[in-house]
Amino acid sequence: MRLFMEVLIPVEKGNASVVDKSMSAALNRFIDAAKPEAAFFHLREGKRAAIFVFEEMKQDKLVEYNEAFFSTLNAEIWITPTLNLAELQKHL
Repeated sequence: MRLFMEVLIPVEKGNASVVDKSMSAALNRFIDAAKPEAAFFHLREGKRAAIFVFEEMKQDKLVEYNEAFFSTLNAEIWITPTLNLAELQKHL
């Protein structure tokens, strides 16, 4: 299943995690494990944010992916199943 994940990182924790390199480590762990087909980084509500699109068939893997962002970055996370245009058109 293709998933759309958005991660929102609080400013204070984000600042500290840049200095101690834990943000880079958390992002790299997630990217190595989930192998997202797309990754975008931006600001949302004045906070660091990221969007990832990736495939995952095992729901329990989401716990692994989320925990690095929760425990290391105090992040808020939203995960939504998503379709690309071709997949949507097949069902319309």
